[in-house]
Amino acid sequence: MKVLLKIHSLSRLAERTELDKELSEEQLDFIDTLEPLNIEARYPSYKERLMKSLTKEYCIGLLSQTKELQSWIKNKL
Repeated sequence: MKVLLKIHSLSRLAERTELDKELSEEQLDFIDTLEPLNIEARYPSYKERLMKSLTKEYCIGLLSQTKELQSWIKNKL
């Protein structure tokens, strides 16, 4: 039986699942980029500031990189 982790920190999830040992430096850096976005989006006081900092082009790039990372992770499962 698998134990589900209730963790919102992407870097901690990577450590707990030991995927951090297999991730490239580029993937680890990307996780470091995504993590504050995840945390800030969870708290209303940060949402407005976060929304102002995100451009359409930046978001398109984030989505593309996220899909690549997601695919990589799925292949590891």
